[in-house]
Amino acid sequence: MKFTRTFSLIAAMLIAPAALAASNSTGDDTAALKQKLNQALNVEVLSMKPSPIPDLYEAFTNRGVLYISKDGSKLFHGNLYDLDKGMKNLTEAAMAGPRVDMMKPLEEDMLVYKAKNEKYVVTVFTDVSCGYCRKLHNEMQEYNDLGITVRYLAFPRAGVPSANADEMESVWCAADPLKAMGDAKNGKAVKQAKCDAKIKEQYDLGQTFGINGTPAIILADGTLIPGYQPPKALLRTLESVQ
Repeated sequence: MKFTRTFSLIAAMLIAPAALAASNSTGDDTAALKQKLNQALNVEVLSMKPSPIPDLYEAFTNRGVLYISKDGSKLFHGNLYDLDKGMKNLTEAAMAGPRVDMMKPLEEDMLVYKAKNEKYVVTVFTDVSCGYCRKLHNEMQEYNDLGITVRYLAFPRAGVPSANADEMESVWCAADPLKAMGDAKNGKAVKQAKCDAKIKEQYDLGQTFGINGTPAIILADGTLIPGYQPPKALLRTLESVQ
């Protein structure tokens, strides 16, 4: 599912300057800035703090990170980099820590493929129909053999509600969810089932993390790696951030 569909950021940015300027909040009133973002973009601001750029606030929302000027008149969406620190992605760094904490309530709902000799744990937002999700799943044994435990969270690309989300709920609610996931990833029909699988909560969490495609891999420190990585490449990545 495209990010523009879930967030409609391009359209929102067209109306944001006028909507923000219409408010009479003070420049450093973060409560008023949160309200402006909510009204202009229909997003929930989870936290707000000064950004590394003077007079610019960093807002962590349920649709990722946004930047808003201190006077509330300008809005920026995108990655902020530090040229003096090897192009460090400051936006990604700001989201890493919160991701770890925000995943914890859903740990019991994850489908876990545990490595016998576990060295690393990654969490993958997955969809049963995407090609690279299927490729990753079909190499699960190799990930596990390298000591990488893979935990799945659902991110139906068609959104919630949708037939796509219903199919993923059936996987999560199956008598043997791990087998059902394998069947679904190989194009086999999964018996329809319903339960409190928290598919919407998982999907919403992915949106909060800024995910707009699958697979999306979250490392133990909260770093997001968008897209598929072969087992050995992922191992090298994990070793480099240890």
